[in-house]
Amino acid sequence: MGMTTNAVIHVVDDDDSVRESLRRVLELGGFDVRCHASAGDFLMAWPLDAPGCVLLDVRMPGPSGLDLQLALTHRHDALPVVFMSGYGDIPMSVLAIKRGAVDFLTKPIEREPLLAAVGTAVERSQTLHAIDHRRRAVRERFETLTSRERVVFEQVSAGRLNKQIAATLCTCERTVKAHRANVMQKLGAHSVAELVRIAIQLEADAEAAV
Repeated sequence: MGMTTNAVIHVVDDDDSVRESLRRVLELGGFDVRCHASAGDFLMAWPLDAPGCVLLDVRMPGPSGLDLQLALTHRHDALPVVFMSGYGDIPMSVLAIKRGAVDFLTKPIEREPLLAAVGTAVERSQTLHAIDHRRRAVRERFETLTSRERVVFEQVSAGRLNKQIAATLCTCERTVKAHRANVMQKLGAHSVAELVRIAIQLEADAEAAV
């Protein structure tokens, strides 16, 4: 299970024996495991710096598993959730899945379904983690652009020609070409199409942050 080497599984359950039992199974499965006795304890461990998932009990004193899942939907760095329950509550499981849970396991949980569900959640998390890393890298590169280069970037990604950009900026085409080359190099783009995709990503990130 090489994909799990940098993954952390957060077990959130108020039952000490359940937490330790799950820890043993998951550690034997190759996972790094951290246990939390409540939703509050888990949130206190934030920020999380590694991909993984949350193995979450539905019914706990204080905020329930569903309450925690709802809170996590508002975080861009949330981990995928695998629910556990000692009750065969179909409406509850449907709600959890609709909110994005990877799976809903009924206690007592057998080893193979547990590892399969956690493995699926970790794969999803690692994919999202890689995407988020690329997004942050793009934003960091964008921050290195000068104010004039940002204008050129916006104009080029909007489909405007060098001649049009030069007229807008009251400069010559040669200067625009130099700025454009700097923009391409700093953003690691090799074509106008890539610049357009970067512009779309930056705009989407900005809207999500509002």
